[in-house]
Amino acid sequence: MHGGQLGILFQISEVIIIGGSALGAFLIGNPMPVIKSTIAGILGTLKGTGLNKETYLDLLKMMYETFQLAKKEGLIGLEQHIENPESSSIFSKYPSFLANHHAVDFMCDTLKVVLNGGVANHDLEDMMELDLETVHHEELKAPGALANVSDAFPGLGIVAAVLGVVITMGKIDQPAEVIGHSVAAALVGTFLGILLCYGFAGPLARIMEDNVNSKGKYMQAIKAGILSFVKGAPPVVAVEYARRAITLDSRPTFKETEESVKQAR
Repeated sequence: MHGGQLGILFQISEVIIIGGSALGAFLIGNPMPVIKSTIAGILGTLKGTGLNKETYLDLLKMMYETFQLAKKEGLIGLEQHIENPESSSIFSKYPSFLANHHAVDFMCDTLKVVLNGGVANHDLEDMMELDLETVHHEELKAPGALANVSDAFPGLGIVAAVLGVVITMGKIDQPAEVIGHSVAAALVGTFLGILLCYGFAGPLARIMEDNVNSKGKYMQAIKAGILSFVKGAPPVVAVEYARRAITLDSRPTFKETEESVKQAR
C-alpha cells in the first residue's frame, strides 16, 4: 500500500535469528511444567475459557444440590460424592464442572475438611484463600513466561539488525543498489522484533492472563458458596453468595438463578 517492495520483508535469516533466540531463551528460562502450561495456554486462547452464563448456572445448580443434600442427610451424606466425584450422581450431571480439575479438587478437598470437623469458619476461609492464591500463582507463570519472551523480541530484533549492518559494511565497495537492499534487509529485523512484541506475543500473553483470572473467579464463586453454607446459610442463600462472586459479564440474573434452582429441586 505504501508502494514498497513486498519481497524485501521476507528475510528468512532475520526470522531464524529472532525466532531461534526467543525460543532458546524461553526453553532455558523456564522449567518443563511452565513450558507445557504455556503451550496449553496458547492453544487454549483459540477456544477461550469456556466460562459463560450457562457454565455458571450449572455451577450454581450443582452447589445447590450439594448443599441441599447436606442439609437433608447431614454432611456425612456428601462423603460418597466428594470421595469419588467422577461417579457422583450430582457432579456427573454437570460435565463443565467435572472438566475443571482444579475446581473439583478445591471443592471436594474443602468439603472433606468440613466433614472432618474441628475447623473454625475463619480458619476455613484462610485455608481456601491460601489454596486459591497458590493455584493462581502457578497458573500465572505461563502468561508471565510468554510476556518475558514478548519483552525480549525488540532487543532480539536489534541483534538481527546489527548483524545485517555488519554484513552491509562488508559490501561497502559495491553499488548503492546492493548496499540499499542490504540495509533494508537489516532493518527488517528491528521491524519484526517490534511487531512480534506489540502485535502478537504481548496481546497473546495478556489474553492468557485474562483467562487465568476468569478461572480464578470461578473458584472464588465456589469459595463464597461453601463458606456461606458452612456459616449456616440455607442452600438458596449460599448459592446467592456464589452468584454475587461471578463477574458481571457472565453473572446470571437473580431470576435465572432462581429458575435453575427450581429445576434442581
